[in-house]
Amino acid sequence: MALSFSTAGESHGPAVIATLFGLPFGHTLDVDWINAQLKRRQGGYGRGGRQNVERDEVTVLSGLRRGVTIGSPLTLVIHNKDSRLDKAPDLANVRPGHVDLAGVLKIGSRNARDVLERASARETAARVMAGAACQGLLREFGIEVVARVLSIGDVVADQPMGQGYSAIYQGPDAARAVRDAGEFGTLDRAHDAALKAAIDSAKAAGDTLGGVIEIVALNLPPGLGSHNHWDSKLDGRLGQALMSIQAMKAVEIGLGSEAAGRHGSKVHDSVLPMPPSFGRSPYTRGSNNAGGLEGGVTNGEPLVCRVHMKPISTLMNPLQTVDVSTGKATQASTERSDTCAVPAAAIVAECAVAIVLAQALLEKTGGDSVEEARRNFDAYLASLREFRQ
Repeated sequence: MALSFSTAGESHGPAVIATLFGLPFGHTLDVDWINAQLKRRQGGYGRGGRQNVERDEVTVLSGLRRGVTIGSPLTLVIHNKDSRLDKAPDLANVRPGHVDLAGVLKIGSRNARDVLERASARETAARVMAGAACQGLLREFGIEVVARVLSIGDVVADQPMGQGYSAIYQGPDAARAVRDAGEFGTLDRAHDAALKAAIDSAKAAGDTLGGVIEIVALNLPPGLGSHNHWDSKLDGRLGQALMSIQAMKAVEIGLGSEAAGRHGSKVHDSVLPMPPSFGRSPYTRGSNNAGGLEGGVTNGEPLVCRVHMKPISTLMNPLQTVDVSTGKATQASTERSDTCAVPAAAIVAECAVAIVLAQALLEKTGGDSVEEARRNFDAYLASLREFRQ
């Protein structure tokens, strides 16, 4: 069973649409969970005016009967309240940091509105719909995906694979409750005041802030992904999914860039026997510096990814640019924008990882129904236990 998804819609278009192809028959879709994830995407301290316009709520157009998937494409839609695509003003003063200039040069237009509507981060609402549906499917196999914010600007709230990672590992539901009780997407709430002050200061200056997000997936079996082909390696697929989110500039797995400065003996994870009644892998590791991936394949340890988000490109104190309709120097245009969208981007990253993992899981299990996929999954886990004998 091959799982894929596509998105459609523009920022000021009538709707944002996500379609999942290959979702097996028999999954009870948790619409409340999808709506909760959509609400999280619109929240977080530092968001801008559009979040006061839209109240995102999913509508299912196809692929569902009496709340259960039927195996046909699952089409999810959010209807935009602000749908003035044809009436939205032209934009010739291209904005540095956006695709505005590169886009108009690519298509031969002198109006960045023809580019920015599809390039807008509004598109991430579709990824959240699809990813939240995939999270529900993963839960049927005991797999959880949780993201949190590590830093905003120069304010560090936690270290990579630090206390927050341990909290997620010990209890993902409890970790989510702590994270979602705040406005910054963090698990160490002691830094809330410093994060708020940093965002407020940037807003007062007409500036913006980025940050770092960590995503952890628990209870993955070894063997998802492939070592055989470059385009099926799971780390490459995760990198594509995360780097394609608007404003993301770098992705790390496990130690990430820190591994480049260490000796191999301080990077690679020793292999140890696993107690017979514990874990989905027949073996465990002395550490998880690899972040749960080796050779493009999950190794049974928690998957740990980080993504680095640049500051939002639209500045209320705009930079110098050109008017592409005249070629003359001017200041960049200002659209409705955020001062900081890192907490919201954490939800997008969480859902992007869930899509990739759901794809990899169904590649491994096959099956036209959830029941068949689960039988195949259980048989695979049973075969792994034979390694202990």
